[in-house]
Amino acid sequence: MDKNIVILYVEDDARSRKVMQMIANDIGLTNLTIFEDSSDFKAKITALNPKPRVVFLDIHMSPHTGFDMLEILRQSKEFDGVPVVAMTASVMNEEVHQLRTCGFDGCLAKPIDFDTFPETLDHIISGEKIWRIVS
Repeated sequence: MDKNIVILYVEDDARSRKVMQMIANDIGLTNLTIFEDSSDFKAKITALNPKPRVVFLDIHMSPHTGFDMLEILRQSKEFDGVPVVAMTASVMNEEVHQLRTCGFDGCLAKPIDFDTFPETLDHIISGEKIWRIVS
Protein backbone atom coordinates (compact mmCIF):
# COMPACT_ATOMS: atom_id res chain seq x y z
CA MET A 1 0.00 0.00 0.00
CA ASP A 2 1.15 3.52 -0.80
CA LYS A 3 1.55 5.09 2.65
CA ASN A 4 1.59 8.58 1.07
CA ILE A 5 -1.80 8.29 -0.60
CA VAL A 6 -3.93 11.38 0.05
CA ILE A 7 -7.31 10.55 1.60
CA LEU A 8 -10.24 12.78 2.51
CA TYR A 9 -12.80 11.60 5.08
CA VAL A 10 -15.90 13.72 5.77
CA GLU A 11 -17.56 12.57 8.98
CA ASP A 12 -19.60 14.32 11.66
CA ASP A 13 -19.43 11.50 14.22
CA ALA A 14 -16.45 11.93 16.56
CA ARG A 15 -16.17 8.21 17.27
CA SER A 16 -16.02 7.34 13.56
CA ARG A 17 -13.38 10.03 12.98
CA LYS A 18 -11.31 8.61 15.83
CA VAL A 19 -11.52 5.07 14.39
CA MET A 20 -10.36 6.30 10.96
CA GLN A 21 -7.50 8.27 12.52
CA MET A 22 -6.43 5.22 14.57
CA ILE A 23 -6.43 3.01 11.48
CA ALA A 24 -4.46 5.59 9.51
CA ASN A 25 -1.89 5.85 12.29
CA ASP A 26 -1.72 2.08 12.67
CA ILE A 27 -1.02 1.43 8.99
CA GLY A 28 1.22 4.46 8.54
CA LEU A 29 -0.96 6.64 6.31
CA THR A 30 0.52 10.13 6.40
CA ASN A 31 -1.94 12.17 4.32
CA LEU A 32 -5.39 11.83 5.88
CA THR A 33 -7.58 14.93 5.96
CA ILE A 34 -10.77 14.80 8.02
CA PHE A 35 -13.58 17.34 7.74
CA GLU A 36 -15.79 17.27 10.85
CA ASP A 37 -18.80 18.62 8.99
CA SER A 38 -19.98 19.39 5.49
CA SER A 39 -20.30 23.15 5.83
CA ASP A 40 -18.46 25.12 3.13
CA PHE A 41 -17.67 21.80 1.45
CA LYS A 42 -16.95 23.23 -1.99
CA ALA A 43 -14.54 25.84 -0.61
CA LYS A 44 -12.83 23.26 1.59
CA ILE A 45 -12.20 20.79 -1.23
CA THR A 46 -11.04 23.54 -3.56
CA ALA A 47 -8.45 24.56 -0.97
CA LEU A 48 -7.05 21.04 -0.53
CA ASN A 49 -3.47 20.66 -1.70
CA PRO A 50 -2.60 18.02 -2.66
CA LYS A 51 -5.95 16.74 -3.89
CA PRO A 52 -7.13 13.42 -2.45
CA ARG A 53 -6.88 10.21 -4.45
CA VAL A 54 -9.79 8.70 -2.48
CA VAL A 55 -12.75 10.37 -0.76
CA PHE A 56 -14.88 8.76 1.95
CA LEU A 57 -18.20 10.51 2.66
CA ASP A 58 -20.59 9.99 5.54
CA ILE A 59 -24.06 9.90 4.00
CA HIS A 60 -26.21 11.32 6.77
CA MET A 61 -24.78 14.78 7.43
CA SER A 62 -25.86 18.38 7.27
CA PRO A 63 -25.92 20.94 5.87
CA HIS A 64 -24.77 18.81 2.90
CA THR A 65 -25.59 15.11 2.75
CA GLY A 66 -23.19 12.61 1.25
CA PHE A 67 -25.30 12.76 -1.92
CA ASP A 68 -24.90 16.56 -2.06
CA MET A 69 -21.15 16.32 -1.54
CA LEU A 70 -20.85 13.64 -4.24
CA GLU A 71 -22.60 15.96 -6.68
CA ILE A 72 -20.21 18.80 -5.80
CA LEU A 73 -17.21 16.51 -6.33
CA ARG A 74 -18.52 15.16 -9.64
CA GLN A 75 -19.03 18.73 -10.92
CA SER A 76 -15.37 19.57 -10.25
CA LYS A 77 -12.88 18.62 -12.96
CA GLU A 78 -10.20 18.43 -10.26
CA PHE A 79 -11.88 15.32 -8.92
CA ASP A 80 -12.41 13.48 -12.22
CA GLY A 81 -11.57 9.83 -11.67
CA VAL A 82 -11.27 10.14 -7.88
CA PRO A 83 -13.11 7.24 -6.21
CA VAL A 84 -15.83 8.45 -3.84
CA VAL A 85 -16.99 5.88 -1.30
CA ALA A 86 -20.08 6.25 0.89
CA MET A 87 -19.73 5.50 4.60
CA THR A 88 -22.82 4.68 6.63
CA ALA A 89 -23.87 2.85 9.77
CA SER A 90 -27.13 1.53 8.36
CA VAL A 91 -28.25 1.17 4.80
CA MET A 92 -31.63 0.04 3.56
CA ASN A 93 -31.83 -1.77 0.20
CA GLU A 94 -33.39 1.24 -1.51
CA GLU A 95 -30.58 3.47 -0.25
CA VAL A 96 -27.94 1.06 -1.62
CA HIS A 97 -29.66 1.32 -4.99
CA GLN A 98 -29.67 5.12 -4.68
CA LEU A 99 -25.94 5.16 -3.77
CA ARG A 100 -25.12 3.12 -6.88
CA THR A 101 -27.41 5.15 -9.14
CA CYS A 102 -26.02 8.49 -7.94
CA GLY A 103 -22.50 7.45 -8.84
CA PHE A 104 -20.75 6.40 -5.66
CA ASP A 105 -17.83 4.07 -6.32
CA GLY A 106 -18.69 1.95 -3.33
CA CYS A 107 -20.05 1.85 0.18
CA LEU A 108 -18.48 0.71 3.43
CA ALA A 109 -20.34 -0.04 6.61
CA LYS A 110 -19.38 1.74 9.79
CA PRO A 111 -17.66 1.11 12.03
CA ILE A 112 -14.65 0.62 9.78
CA ASP A 113 -13.10 -2.83 10.05
CA PHE A 114 -9.51 -2.49 11.33
CA ASP A 115 -8.48 -5.84 9.85
CA THR A 116 -9.80 -5.42 6.31
CA PHE A 117 -9.48 -1.66 5.72
CA PRO A 118 -5.90 -1.68 4.34
CA GLU A 119 -6.77 -4.34 1.74
CA THR A 120 -10.08 -2.61 0.98
CA LEU A 121 -8.25 0.68 0.41
CA ASP A 122 -5.85 -1.04 -1.99
CA HIS A 123 -8.82 -2.41 -3.95
CA ILE A 124 -10.45 1.04 -4.11
CA ILE A 125 -7.20 2.64 -5.31
CA SER A 126 -6.88 0.00 -8.02
CA GLY A 127 -10.31 0.97 -9.34
CA GLU A 128 -12.53 -1.69 -7.83
CA LYS A 129 -16.03 -0.78 -6.75
CA ILE A 130 -16.37 -2.00 -3.17
CA TRP A 131 -19.82 -2.54 -1.67
CA ARG A 132 -19.38 -3.83 1.89
CA ILE A 133 -22.69 -2.93 3.43
CA VAL A 134 -22.67 -5.44 6.28
CA SER A 135 -19.66 -5.38 8.57
